[in-house]
Amino acid sequence: MTLLAVERIKLFTTRSPWWCALITLVITIGFGALIAGTAPDSVAIDVGTTEFGYNFGIAVIMVLAALSVTTEYRFGTMRTTFQAVPHRGSVLAAKAAVVGLLALVIGELGGFGAWALASVLRPNNDLGLNTAAEWTNVAGVGVLFAIAAIIAVAVGILIRHSAGAIALLLIYSLAVESLVSLIPTVGPNIHKWLPFNVADKFLRGSPGAGADGPPPSDAVLSPGWALAYFAGFALVLMAVAIGVAKKRDA
Repeated sequence: MTLLAVERIKLFTTRSPWWCALITLVITIGFGALIAGTAPDSVAIDVGTTEFGYNFGIAVIMVLAALSVTTEYRFGTMRTTFQAVPHRGSVLAAKAAVVGLLALVIGELGGFGAWALASVLRPNNDLGLNTAAEWTNVAGVGVLFAIAAIIAVAVGILIRHSAGAIALLLIYSLAVESLVSLIPTVGPNIHKWLPFNVADKFLRGSPGAGADGPPPSDAVLSPGWALAYFAGFALVLMAVAIGVAKKRDA
């Protein structure tokens, strides 16, 4: 509990988490409102469509998570922390837990905020949370934000430089996976197993036609197994990052 308290204090005494949290909420809720407000009346939107902005919000969350690590390496506070607590794995696990919990809260606020605002803008559409899939569409945003934050913390530990870690995370999540699907013959088969594409399957399932939005995931796993796959990817990457951190100088 002491490590968690220390990591919480370190995280919230800097400005970047607050700004990133605000930007994430604006993007996640704003895109949902944009879709709801601009879609023609003849096109009915569903609950999943209201969460269109999560793809962009998750990118900002990963920036927040990466900075929580790389900033400490930049200013040398990570070295001081490791001197005070020689068990580096515990320190890094506590940091991932705190950042992941913050991402979870931000994601839930963003997911339910986007849904609520869209419900106000489109009162004639059926946007009630009546099924487990619809609850997943909304509440699942926070879960994916938390897992993505752990991935970003791991990348920050491995790279240790803010610009490099952020560039890698943004380029991969926003562009690389989509480009892989364009590779002839093998691209589509690889794309089915890429982590963020699989995560999208958990959140959105296999939606039918509706308002404009991102295409549905082509992952072959069911939503439940998709979540397990994404979480497993994050845990493996975090374990690798902790192993590397133990073997090199702080």
